Amino acid sequence: MSFTQSELDDLAQRYTAAWNSKVPENVAAFHTPSSSIIINRGEPSKGHDGLTAMAAGFHADVPDLHLTCDGIRGAGQHVVYMWTFTGHHAETGNPLHVQGWEEWELDEDMKVTSALGWFDGEEYDRQVAG
Repeated sequence: MSFTQSELDDLAQRYTAAWNSKVPENVAAFHTPSSSIIINRGEPSKGHDGLTAMAAGFHADVPDLHLTCDGIRGAGQHVVYMWTFTGHHAETGNPLHVQGWEEWELDEDMKVTSALGWFDGEEYDRQVAG
């Protein structure tokens, strides 16, 4: 099974809007109930509760987080969603400009069944510290 570029573009637009809604449950809703994400080889965030908590954590750290989609590509049911987020760190107030991507496995309903997320953690820490 594969998806058209139009279907992927629509998915990317809706996923980006979910992050920008500042409602963590909206992000989790793109995943199946048993899905998980592992970010930068860290501990997995599992299920809707874990995924909601992951998104809430990003929104707590960067209350004015604004996500943009830099592109989406698919190969069968494997999809790469490239992104940039900007905002200001909650504690330091320092501006952030972070780029990364998520690798998704999708089911036939275009729900994420598993995900890997990547961004430069050292660069993020540098920007937080100023």
